[in-house]
Amino acid sequence: MDASRNPGIHLAEPTVVVDDISVVYRTKQQSGSRTTSRTSMLGALRKGKATSSPVRTTALKNVSFVANQGDSIGVIGRNGSGKSTLMKVLAGLIIPDAGTVYAASNPILLGVNAALISSISGAQNIRLGCLAMGMSHAQIDAKFNDIVEMSGLEDEIYHPMNSYSSGMGARLRFAIAAAVDPEILLVDEALNTGDAQFKERSKARMKQVTSQAGTVFIVSHSIETIVSTCNRAFWIDKGDFIMDGTPKDVAKQYKSFIWRINEGNADYGRKIRAELMASLPAMRTTLLPNGWKRSR
Repeated sequence: MDASRNPGIHLAEPTVVVDDISVVYRTKQQSGSRTTSRTSMLGALRKGKATSSPVRTTALKNVSFVANQGDSIGVIGRNGSGKSTLMKVLAGLIIPDAGTVYAASNPILLGVNAALISSISGAQNIRLGCLAMGMSHAQIDAKFNDIVEMSGLEDEIYHPMNSYSSGMGARLRFAIAAAVDPEILLVDEALNTGDAQFKERSKARMKQVTSQAGTVFIVSHSIETIVSTCNRAFWIDKGDFIMDGTPKDVAKQYKSFIWRINEGNADYGRKIRAELMASLPAMRTTLLPNGWKRSR
């Protein structure tokens, strides 16, 4: 297969291999759910008629791809498409129901790996968050000023986090996660938070990570952010892996799909979706390097 015609196949060393993963969420629903009033529900319980039945929701379905050193991958899709679920699977927070994820090192998921406590100051949280990610006290001391500068909090860094706005907290989480020099960094919507200066700093930091032979995954509803920041993009829709290509090509197809749906031409939108899925090449299984970690 010609690697130049397929952005999912590169000559660079792989950092993440996702092999045919599926994730199904299971919730319980009361049978006879049309009985909604409290009195009616209590009556049904007394008569033994109310039983719970599992409801299955497929969050990801047969997703496969290879991410490589130097990739900055944007993940786009409608709400509820499975983008955040994919990030949690890559981070090892969710074990897939089927398939396997391999990673060259532990992925750092922005806002999850940093164990922040709202009742203490941002400065104290920097130390706790960095310790939770395996950094030594000496490494934290060396990185402290850079983390504060990245967050843009300045004097507020010594205030308790429960006095921060949601945007301030998100910026601090990004600054902590980015300080660890991760080989694999997962960013979920953080770039949509903060002013223009913070966005530029965060973009510069991610470029630095990828230039150091790292890999960055970015989930964002901002197509412009994906196009300006990434060199590769995935489109996920209702758990299906629709497209893997350049950010401009993926954005063009995604916008066309959304426009068709919004104009009421859902059949043509589904046709675009099906054609793109059918054109995805089968991923070749390769021998993984020694030392790789398996999440399942």
